[in-house]
Amino acid sequence: MKTRKLFTDFSGTVRSPSGSWAGSRAAPGITISDLGVNYRQLQALQDINCVVRSRRLTGIIGPNGAGKSTLLKGMLGLVPKATGTVLYDDKPLIAQLEKVAYVPQRSQIDWTYPATVWDVVMMGRVKKTGWLRPFSATSRHIAADALERLGMSAYRHRPIGQLSGGQQQRVFIARAIAQEAEIFFFDEPFVGVDQKTEAVIFDIFHELAAAGKIVLVVNHDLGQSIAHFDDLILLNKELIASGSRQQVLTEEYLYGAYEGKVFFFARGAA
Repeated sequence: MKTRKLFTDFSGTVRSPSGSWAGSRAAPGITISDLGVNYRQLQALQDINCVVRSRRLTGIIGPNGAGKSTLLKGMLGLVPKATGTVLYDDKPLIAQLEKVAYVPQRSQIDWTYPATVWDVVMMGRVKKTGWLRPFSATSRHIAADALERLGMSAYRHRPIGQLSGGQQQRVFIARAIAQEAEIFFFDEPFVGVDQKTEAVIFDIFHELAAAGKIVLVVNHDLGQSIAHFDDLILLNKELIASGSRQQVLTEEYLYGAYEGKVFFFARGAA
């Protein structure tokens, strides 16, 4: 059984594999067109066409090696794209990175760096303040509020290397919030966190989406947590499907992405 190459965009409009659109104009947000990424001389992604809308919590899902993290990095220019464009408000996203807050995987962060929780969160204010300029009272208030929202105020003087995995993730999400960005990218934020922290993080993500932000999250879990996402992008080195959670979590699309291998997802999540 093969997956049909018909996908839907986040407005429910059906498109063909060539990327042509039928019906209403795509919703504003980030438009990814014909994106291809080569990583270490190998083709990691090809022909990615989809739209990421604001006011929606969007998850990127797919099997290991599908290119989920590579998609985020390609959109941000952290790995060179081979083909295609990534536009935000009809302008290249890479030229507007000051509007983006990005939290990489925990494994890519040096936890031995001598910084406290407060130091890390205040790093989120550097773009607004300027290099080598003192932080304003407003910036300090914004950082303190971000820590409070993540339940980490009591740890502000703690070195980040002395925190648990879930606490570390909360701190970096607080830093992202402190940036006051328009676009938020999170790469596997739920790895190594407990259920309480997961619930806190999802609450924050929903708040950001409700505030009109673009929130894009790489997620490897097809269990109950998938029900938190409004929209999904399903990958396996190419786009299998994109659209609402209900549109994407079908047997046909999941079979196409996971190539018939055994997988689990919460039936009620769709």
